[in-house]
Amino acid sequence: MRLFIVANTAKPLVRPALLELLPWLRERVEVVGIDEDFNGDWSKLAADVILVLGGDGTLLAVARKLAGRQIPVMGINFGRLGFLADFTPEQFKPRFEEMLRSGLVISRRSMLEASVLPDGLPGRFTDAAEVAKARRFYATALNDAVVTAGSPFRMIELELNADSETGVRYSGDGVIVATASGSTAYNVSAGGPIISPNVDAMCITPICPHSLSFRPVVLAMTSTIMITATRVNPGTTLICDGQTHTELRAGERIVIRRNPDDVLMVDNPDTKEWHVLAEKLQWGVGPKYNEK
Repeated sequence: MRLFIVANTAKPLVRPALLELLPWLRERVEVVGIDEDFNGDWSKLAADVILVLGGDGTLLAVARKLAGRQIPVMGINFGRLGFLADFTPEQFKPRFEEMLRSGLVISRRSMLEASVLPDGLPGRFTDAAEVAKARRFYATALNDAVVTAGSPFRMIELELNADSETGVRYSGDGVIVATASGSTAYNVSAGGPIISPNVDAMCITPICPHSLSFRPVVLAMTSTIMITATRVNPGTTLICDGQTHTELRAGERIVIRRNPDDVLMVDNPDTKEWHVLAEKLQWGVGPKYNEK
């Protein structure tokens, strides 16, 4: 097995863990490279697995940098929650040795792509090739694409439609379009639904809508979402996975659809979906009573 390592050494525990792991790994696999700053060229990367030492943010950055290359990603969590990087440092060695014997447990995770079209362009832009020719900004997202109001933090007005249906206008602080993987991130904090990673769906969740009736909506990943920035602030921004962004101007349109390339994730066999929700988000935890 050829193993490529991405280590986020900005996290204080990562470098000591990397130095401790390397001799152990080299006895079992071929380590073909180590990237600590994301500045390397991955276009000719020849690896069977990418091992990520960091947190979910590091893994999100790896997913985008892969740019569609189908190399499974395995994350050891040195962050806080660890929904995507779901191996703990203690679990990694025994589970990795098991997988070397029996094979990797791999799942596919859907990604979004977000394109910004300049104001004034004619056409409905329902075709992916048409969008690609016209866009001024493009990014992929494993978790979410978010339009946020930005400074001076007045309400903005957006028009949303899906699959060329009649659009709905609303005022608020923005909107989140999240994948199933990203449903437990910003989306759930904004009151959006939790979607199982096994469900091929995305959700639209308004951020502080000026309406009592604008509820989150779950759509199939085959849908194409169009968001028109009707009224914006100077700081209104489209942000993908919290890491790459562009400011938006009035009249611009954001086209969000499924990216044709999924991300391959190496799953931790110890991770159980409902247990993770209960442990990391306190889902279903009952009230605590003071007993005397």
